[in-house]
Amino acid sequence: MKFGKRLKQQIQESLPEWRDKYLSYKELKKLVRLISEAPTLLNGSLEYGKTEAEFIYLLNSEIDKFNGFFMEKEEDFIIRHMEVQQRIKRVVDLWGPNGSQPSEADYKEEMAKIRKAMVDFHGEMVLLVNYSNINYTGLAKILKKYDKRTGGLLRLPFIQKVLEQPFFTTDLISRLVKECESIIDAVFPAEEEAERAKEAKEAIIVAREGIFRNTVAALLTMQEIRKGSSTQSPFSLPPLNLPESDLIQAIQLNAAVPIVW
Repeated sequence: MKFGKRLKQQIQESLPEWRDKYLSYKELKKLVRLISEAPTLLNGSLEYGKTEAEFIYLLNSEIDKFNGFFMEKEEDFIIRHMEVQQRIKRVVDLWGPNGSQPSEADYKEEMAKIRKAMVDFHGEMVLLVNYSNINYTGLAKILKKYDKRTGGLLRLPFIQKVLEQPFFTTDLISRLVKECESIIDAVFPAEEEAERAKEAKEAIIVAREGIFRNTVAALLTMQEIRKGSSTQSPFSLPPLNLPESDLIQAIQLNAAVPIVW
């Protein structure tokens, strides 16, 4: 699948409030075409320079957009990560076996709500990793197209700039994903492996229109864009740094395309 179609599909499968935060790939591609179609003798003309300046301005604006959205989400996830741990502690201290007001019914009810919230939270963080990946890939592809069609040398210096941007650095989010999964494993231990598999399968069926469906789409996208080239280059994405959790394994088992980390 061509990248433009893959990006369009990913945007459609993303959360509604995220859809205008992705790369304006179609608009950038149009500008590359206009620049490349300008007659050679006019390359120094005012019109050519104006279109080229518009292309570079849009590239920089897109990076600012990515950074603003990514850092806002990253800050939100840090706060939510702390809040969910505090919420678990309050429930345990109040209704747990050794709590001030032990209540098995209240404890189970509230912990079920927390687990659902944590699965959704986990999914949103995976979506943010995918957001970083697919926008970086789009930038690399449009810059390659620009250099190839115009004879310019914009790709390398611009990508070097991109690699230093906040939206490209996903180490913190990947760590939060792992910590979230560790909490789920520690606080919500399954009694039997078969029960865990059953719950995961039911979650996928029930949540077809929810965050889980979006997460499945994001994971498949991350897998596909890494399969686009068999060779490594300075422009290649780094290997995925997500753990082999039960959640990820459940997605892999139910995905039409195997996900290989």
